[in-house]
Amino acid sequence: MVLRKPASNANFGFSTRAIHVGYDPQDAEGALTPPVHLTSTYVFESAEHGAEVFAGARDGYIYGRIKNPTQAILEERIADLEGAEAALAVGSGMGAISALLWTLLAAGSHVVIDKVLYGNTFALFTKGLTRFAVNVTVADFTRPEAVADAIGKDTRLLFFETPANPNLRVIDIAAIAAIGRAVDVLTVVDSTFATPALQRPLDHGADVVVHSATKYLGGHGDLIAGAIAGPAEIIKQVRLRGLRYLTGATLAPLAAFLILRGLKTLELRMAQHSRSALAVAEMLSSHPAVAAVYYPGLANFPQADIVKRQMSAGSGLVAFELKGGLSQGRRLIDALDLASCAVSLGDAETLIEHPASMTHSAYSARERADHGISDGLIRVSVGLENTQDILNDFEQALRLLRE
Repeated sequence: MVLRKPASNANFGFSTRAIHVGYDPQDAEGALTPPVHLTSTYVFESAEHGAEVFAGARDGYIYGRIKNPTQAILEERIADLEGAEAALAVGSGMGAISALLWTLLAAGSHVVIDKVLYGNTFALFTKGLTRFAVNVTVADFTRPEAVADAIGKDTRLLFFETPANPNLRVIDIAAIAAIGRAVDVLTVVDSTFATPALQRPLDHGADVVVHSATKYLGGHGDLIAGAIAGPAEIIKQVRLRGLRYLTGATLAPLAAFLILRGLKTLELRMAQHSRSALAVAEMLSSHPAVAAVYYPGLANFPQADIVKRQMSAGSGLVAFELKGGLSQGRRLIDALDLASCAVSLGDAETLIEHPASMTHSAYSARERADHGISDGLIRVSVGLENTQDILNDFEQALRLLRE
């Protein structure tokens, strides 16, 4: 069975589509699992055939930097899961964002970004693009009126994460997308933390969604990859410009194969990540040593009403602050046995890190203070270990803080 067109997939559930879309075993000698096409170039039937493929008059593969058959299956599957016309898989999450931006923007373009982004994304906008005469305005996207005020005649796109890295603030996608649509400005959402299993930004009016596929889409901490999904014409231009010669952020065929493997269990994994993360967040919320907990699944989360409208669960990230601040946070990290101190997220293993000195060190101290990233904030990627084992690990580490 092959599920190729979104219209024909409407009656199938998420996991069914994540397992089947875009691949017919009979196209590969009956192999149940899509093969890995380890080739850098492709042979044409004739010189005329090659010229037609290069000119776009015929479909076909040209060179591995642009597209690979294993990658093509992955892209069709991601597009279907996101409800997009097309998708592009690339070599990293930063590659996805940069390939998109270099394609859509030029000197004199203006973009508006949310004030809370992954550290390297923030650096790309504020320290990278600005070197090439792209103007960047930072705004608080939890206040749609602030976004509207920041838009000017040269604004080309609005960019934000939801939930945001690292403090998990949630942005109203529909509200921001409506502002952009009214003035013909694209809305781009980084939905890495939620994945299409929990949130589909395009359903709420966004134009393009990006992912670090390194995280939950891959799910096993063994690859680096990124993805873009949106209108077919935008994806085509990013492939032929942003990927082909502006970044060269090519996805390795084996990485495409591994993400296809990860997608098969994505719905199951996100449900378990969310269940365990909620249990951790509730435990931390009731602990006397904890000053604050940030998790979209909590009933008292500041944007709980928005979460209910656009997310089906809270995902696997929890952020919190201890009453003793950074020093106590570091003691807690060092006291954990099961959880590992490491950046990244979405793996089977529980990971914990200190954003101010690790993932968000690209922000200055002043920027972190202004943007709600306290020096004492701790971020946990709750893994797939047994929930009680994760809770026991945090409880024993918290007990050690009191000794």
